[in-house]
Amino acid sequence: MPVAFISGARGFLGGHLVDQLQQAGWEIVALVRPQSDARALQEKGITVVQAPMDNATELELVMPDQPDAVFHVAGNTSLWRRGDRQQYRDNVLGTRAMVTAALHRKAGRFIQTSSISAWGIQDTPINEQTPSNAASDWISYNRTKYQAELEVLDGVRHGLDAVIVNPCGIIGPGDTHNWSQMISMINQGKLPGVPPGGGSFCAVEAVAQAHLRAYERGSCGERYILAGVEASFMELAGTIARLLGKKAPHGPLPATVLKLAGQLYPIASLFTGKEPSLTPEKVALVTSRVHADDSKAVAELGFDNRIALTTMLENCIHWMRDTGRL
Repeated sequence: MPVAFISGARGFLGGHLVDQLQQAGWEIVALVRPQSDARALQEKGITVVQAPMDNATELELVMPDQPDAVFHVAGNTSLWRRGDRQQYRDNVLGTRAMVTAALHRKAGRFIQTSSISAWGIQDTPINEQTPSNAASDWISYNRTKYQAELEVLDGVRHGLDAVIVNPCGIIGPGDTHNWSQMISMINQGKLPGVPPGGGSFCAVEAVAQAHLRAYERGSCGERYILAGVEASFMELAGTIARLLGKKAPHGPLPATVLKLAGQLYPIASLFTGKEPSLTPEKVALVTSRVHADDSKAVAELGFDNRIALTTMLENCIHWMRDTGRL
């Protein structure tokens, strides 16, 4: 029975990866932060260990010796500058610690969950050979995802067998705070407007499967973009509205309006301490359009990029209804 050590198992993508690993007969050791509620994982028969993500010594103590695979799925996705320092610790120092522990424990293969954001905001189509501009990006999330990849590649230079996967927008069951927010707002008639950008959207099940395929087939030191179906945010919102039987949005909000809102919304957070629903970082991302090429992942990993946007959203909506979120 192969052994997997996984971070982020309590999350959206991590939960699907855990299910697929179990179905494939893997023994799973899941890393959670100290004092985290891991009862749902334990009820599945998964071994749960606790350690700070950015402490290589403690990670090495809880990581099994010579695990077949280390899946580093956990990441900090904040898009608010007040969280930048913690995001650096989570995404960069956390990855450095995981790489160090994996090297010391002689892991068979290391799979890094990165993001299309590791390329920064690009005006031209992105493939794995496109130079990243995220090293100096003002958006911390983009910058730290790129820096985390550098930590993995440094591990490769020291003997780590590692593969990086770069999903675009992930949609599907288990999503509690990404595109499910748009679904909830459209269902309640509270969506203030649709941003003018767009991107590529992929099914969470296909992304989880691509992680397993990266373990089986990926080439050491290589990145694999997982793009899926390209659509504008207007197309995304219109599809959601149709599936819910709600009125479709009329048209996208002007970028200038969103940029102004992105400057004003954070003011309230000075008093509440909560991340605002709009920030300059969020506005920059939703007013751009990402064009990504996943032909390498399709050819080498067998990534399924053919799942329709409607199917992804239907699956997410059904899950939200079944769990009382709609």
